[in-house]
Amino acid sequence: MLSRTISFTSFNLYNLNEPNLPMYGNQSGWTPEMVERKVIWSAAMLQRAKADVFGFQELWHIDTLARAMDQAGLVEDYLMIVPKGHSGQGIVCAGAVRRDMLEGDPEWIADFPSAFRLQSKGEDRQTAAMFVEISTFSRPVLHFRVKPRRNQPGIHVYVCHFKSKGPTRVTADAWYRKQPDLYKPHLGAIGAALSTIRRTAEALALRMIVTEATKNTNTPVIVLGDLNDGQESNTLDILTEQPRFLQPLSVGGRDTSLYSAQSLQQLRSLRDVYYTYIHQDIHGSLDHILVSEEFYDNSDQRIWKFDRLDIFNDHLNDESLRKVEGASDHGLVRAQFSFRPAR
Repeated sequence: MLSRTISFTSFNLYNLNEPNLPMYGNQSGWTPEMVERKVIWSAAMLQRAKADVFGFQELWHIDTLARAMDQAGLVEDYLMIVPKGHSGQGIVCAGAVRRDMLEGDPEWIADFPSAFRLQSKGEDRQTAAMFVEISTFSRPVLHFRVKPRRNQPGIHVYVCHFKSKGPTRVTADAWYRKQPDLYKPHLGAIGAALSTIRRTAEALALRMIVTEATKNTNTPVIVLGDLNDGQESNTLDILTEQPRFLQPLSVGGRDTSLYSAQSLQQLRSLRDVYYTYIHQDIHGSLDHILVSEEFYDNSDQRIWKFDRLDIFNDHLNDESLRKVEGASDHGLVRAQFSFRPAR
């Protein structure tokens, strides 16, 4: 296979599940009518944001995704990447890849690397010691490889869904029940802080995984998904390593760093209207495609040239579409690259 282009789409499916199956605290789940609307809407978006590689978040049931793929006319040409027997028992990251591109077997990474540690005795006498005890992703990261060109290294793809910004619920915890009057006034702040700590830990864990894959190698890496944080957040800073974007005639790159496709598009756009989520009238970018230096135009290790980034977010401006059409509460992100090695 000698593909001239390669494209990736991140798609949050907004709890795509079969009818009447429990999700989170909702024991009734979606009605059959709502599921049908969600399948029709998802199929239309699969066609609009069609790519060689899809990364999905918030999938509950393989059969529902299969129907959407079938309605989109993608079943014959694509392989779905979903845990075996996944039938509504939990929420997972999933994927779909052109049949002739998938290389090897996919894996779902639940555990943090053995080197993971968030512990410090404090930098000076004024800084208290701290220790964060966490060892798993809240949503296992899907990892697989695609090989669009047989004479080039395979591309490692990581599909992820980090902890949301919503406050972690702690009212059932023993420490809270013991003194609810003490903690209740601060419940939202405590929950938001816990969510931030978990999301930060997940960013560090995935950064370690990416470093192991890219250090002193020419391994192309794509990280895509719902990272639940903005482009300039600490979450993204940890995950990308904040590489410097070079001047137009400069050549370089960073061995282990990741470059935001949003930034790559901004560098050639006169105006930035990138958003994938709206909360309390605030437009934010929670969904991302991050790429290693093998996809960065100015890198001397470039294999793939950045072509364009597309955001599909019109449905976010009418919240009623979630009920009327079964729309997602996130926008879709699509990035395309062309084969053009630096040397």
